[in-house]
Amino acid sequence: MELYEMKQFIEEASEQVTAIGGHFDLDALEADIADYEYQMAQSGFWDDNEAAQKVMKELNQAKSTFEEFTTMSERVDDISLGLELYNETQDEDLLEEVETSIGLLNEQLENYELKLLLSGPHDRNDAILEIHPGAGGTESQDWGSMLMRMYQRWADQQGFSVEVIDYHDGDEAGIKSVTLAISGPLAYGYLKSEKGIHRLVRISPFDSNSRRHTSFASVEVTPVLDDTVEVEVNPDDLRIDTFRASGAGGQHINKTSSAVRITHIPTGIVTQSQSQRSQLQNRETAMNLLKAKLYQLEEEKKAAELAEVKGDQKEIAWGSQIRSYVFHPYSMVKDHRTQYEVGQVQAVMDGDLNGFIDAYLKWSIQSDDE
Repeated sequence: MELYEMKQFIEEASEQVTAIGGHFDLDALEADIADYEYQMAQSGFWDDNEAAQKVMKELNQAKSTFEEFTTMSERVDDISLGLELYNETQDEDLLEEVETSIGLLNEQLENYELKLLLSGPHDRNDAILEIHPGAGGTESQDWGSMLMRMYQRWADQQGFSVEVIDYHDGDEAGIKSVTLAISGPLAYGYLKSEKGIHRLVRISPFDSNSRRHTSFASVEVTPVLDDTVEVEVNPDDLRIDTFRASGAGGQHINKTSSAVRITHIPTGIVTQSQSQRSQLQNRETAMNLLKAKLYQLEEEKKAAELAEVKGDQKEIAWGSQIRSYVFHPYSMVKDHRTQYEVGQVQAVMDGDLNGFIDAYLKWSIQSDDE
């Protein structure tokens, strides 16, 4: 990077950091952090584990926001000072340090810009991600398990936790369906980009004639609702079934009917859980998932009505094909909404999804503005 480019970058970065600082009150943020820490220091703080976890989550988010902005602001000052010192000393080692700091600051600014795009009402929430292979038997069921591994890898790379709520093995390989609870900062905000149909093209390992096959799987993503959202469910609208859990889970598996399936009769929505040891816990998990799905269904209806009033012709249906993963005759993953594509299919299957998520968030903001 040339010296004039460094000077131009730091001028633009300084303006950008100042603009970012205008999005929140730093004094209020510090006060919130102090208040959360005071609450945690009180005796009996952990008596209500759910409330305590919520306070800790709010504290971590506030600290992360404050520290991220402070680091960027300090880095702007350090780079400006470094450039001034270089003008006086012509020290090439110092200039190299400045260039390294510019690279780090640029990466921070890009990441922060991405977070600013995550301003939806539930973007900060944890997420429930479901994978349902399409028709095609073993081939599509194997594709479902490949997607599950991809999202687990992605979550691990973000430092998120993953819990398998419900799992059903495929007939010969792969899965018939899986429900994952993915927990971490902005989990739903990131993963909402994955909702839709995912298409695979490859030479099938299950075809003795080595023919090319196309498989489909649907991915559904729902935010985990917090206590600020009330969803009323009429008990008379529910059918609740219990069954023996299957798959990995512990010694209780297949010994008691601890797994729970809830069907909401008016909408046909079905949720189930088999991850917990007790039927009561699984019932609570399945009910929470049902409420989240009913809430999301209502939000989608409102969005569809608004789009109709505005004359918006965008496809809103969750089942639209969003992305193709091509292993043969060439290597490519392409998102059909954003047109973002990469040639490294294996990297994507190993969890490298952030490019697609970034492109989707920017595309969705532009689409909303049109």
